[in-house]
Amino acid sequence: MKRGGGWLRLHAALVYGFLYAPIFLLVILSFNSSRTSTVWKGFTLNWYLRLFQNRLLWEAVQNSLIIAAATAVIATALGTAAALALHRRRLPGRLWIEGLLYVPLVLPDIVLGVGALVLFTALGISLGLGTILAAHVGTSISYVVLVLRARLSDMDERLEEAARDLGATSWQTLRYVTLPLLMPAIVAAVLLSFTLSLDDFILSFFTAGPGSTTLPLRIYGMLKTGLTPEVNALSTILVLVTGIATTLYLRLTENRIS
Repeated sequence: MKRGGGWLRLHAALVYGFLYAPIFLLVILSFNSSRTSTVWKGFTLNWYLRLFQNRLLWEAVQNSLIIAAATAVIATALGTAAALALHRRRLPGRLWIEGLLYVPLVLPDIVLGVGALVLFTALGISLGLGTILAAHVGTSISYVVLVLRARLSDMDERLEEAARDLGATSWQTLRYVTLPLLMPAIVAAVLLSFTLSLDDFILSFFTAGPGSTTLPLRIYGMLKTGLTPEVNALSTILVLVTGIATTLYLRLTENRIS
């Protein structure tokens, strides 16, 4: 038994090391005074200073944050409404609707990207931030519905029935009973949509236009001339922000459970 436990601990350590070693290395190299990632020459904050002076990179960051935030809000709102409708209503063709909602989860992103480009071109819509946002929302809704449906299936419907028996209207039941019970899943859906949009490259590549370069596209363009440690510095900041957001979500979930 002890021998089996030792192998499990070793396996877990290897898995976590494989997952987090690149992130740890990235953070360390963001403070390296060398322009290359192979030789450590000393500690410096120069790359963080230069990061804040890189106008093109910050424009890409701004575009990505705007699109990701808008995607999270719109996709969560639409996905929550769709999940509630599919769970509560006996809609005609319900299975077909669910199947269409889950198609983006199984299709390759390149297929979705080419399809979005063909659609926007056929409709005569100029490519830009709006087309990137539409493509991101269209795919993120599926993830939101998946998260919310899982929460709805575990939710005690007797609480809603009790609220209606006490005279609450449908809107009051939704506002004061259903949505508070769904809030952990809604927060998870917001974070998931935000992360997927911020990280997306393929959809953005096919639907971006002049002046709408996102951070993944900017980094891809920098690969042609060689990545500088500024990208390591920016990635370190994103890791820090992600860690803070994850901690806040876990605290919120723990408080609601307790």
